[in-house]
Amino acid sequence: MYLIISAVAYIVVVFLTIRDIRIFRRTKLNSYRRGALKGMVAMIVVLLGGIIVQSNAEAGLLLVFIGLFINKKGHREDVFGDAGTLDRFMGKTRYEG
Repeated sequence: MYLIISAVAYIVVVFLTIRDIRIFRRTKLNSYRRGALKGMVAMIVVLLGGIIVQSNAEAGLLLVFIGLFINKKGHREDVFGDAGTLDRFMGKTRYEG
């Protein structure tokens, strides 16, 4: 069960990081660049937590939690405008940088 939780957390962090990279490449906004870099660090921490959770569940889940905390993105510019939920989910932006 703990391995499944770790795997889902890793998939979420990877998805959000890829979305930030995509938005940064389109807009060249620094906040999305910082978010992508934080996401890469968070991916490593969550992956290590997923590996450790197999031998020590508490320590592994603690690392997963720390990785999710690192992934907290902070303030971002509005790049979506009045886009719908699916467009926001996929990372579409209303302007090119």
